[in-house]
This record gives sequence, C-alpha cells and structure tokens, in this order.
Amino acid sequence: MTQPNQPPTQINIELPADLEATYSNFAIINHSPSEIVIDFARLLPNVPKAKVHARIVMTPLNAKLLLRALQDNLAKYEERFGEVRVPSDTGFEAPDRTLGFKH
Repeated sequence: MTQPNQPPTQINIELPADLEATYSNFAIINHSPSEIVIDFARLLPNVPKAKVHARIVMTPLNAKLLLRALQDNLAKYEERFGEVRVPSDTGFEAPDRTLGFKH
C-alpha cells in the first residue's frame, strides 16, 4: 500500500516469450491457516478424471486481492459483453437444447 500523497510504485512485469497459456475449466481450492492453494485442472467430456496443470499457492491477503481484481474484471467484462450466467444449483450439466435441424 502507498502512503497518502505518495505516488504508486511502478512494477515492471516480465512475460517470457516462450510462456505457454494453460486452459483450465475446473479449479480445486484448499487452505491452511497461512496459505490458499488453487489447483487448475481440465475436465474433458466422457473422461472420468481431471488432470491438474498448474498449482498456485498464495497468502490469504493475496487471495483476497486476487478476488477483488477478478470481481472488478468480471464486472467490466459483463458491462461490455453481457451477464455471465452461472448454472443453477442442480449442477453444471448443459441444459437440454435442440441443436441442428428442426422438423
């Protein structure tokens, strides 16, 4: 945090040219008194297990700051592209839809 009347510190972020993006559609979150652990995995159709591709460990403070940043970015996303709808409590299965041709 910066003190009043003090400019924020600029941080230079290095993004390696060979860094590969990892897709995740499933996360497992655990915690201890001092850490939050997020495992990012991929679930594939008709495959009964998910493989974890990345594990991020952070302090509870950093997890809370990440939560705020995600909330802010999702609000901006929804403002531009519309509401992201979450499936009901009945599960994450896709609703019955008719795809393709109709009679």
